[in-house]
Amino acid sequence: MQPKLMILPAVDANAIRLIRIPDDFEEHEVFRHVTGLIAKVEEGDSEYDWDDIAAELEAHDFELVDFILGPSLD
Repeated sequence: MQPKLMILPAVDANAIRLIRIPDDFEEHEVFRHVTGLIAKVEEGDSEYDWDDIAAELEAHDFELVDFILGPSLD
């Protein structure tokens, strides 16, 4: 079975992230769940950074995936 992945886009290309979705999530619910986790971090600490979001995602079994950003397609 292919892993399910989600790109977390960003205006700054260096801030783009890729995460592996836990197997027990359906595609239609994962967007809302990840949005909620990110909002939880943002609301809890106005000086949050990516490490805070990453820790919250990992605490909910999302896995950070290393990747190489390729050339732009536009």
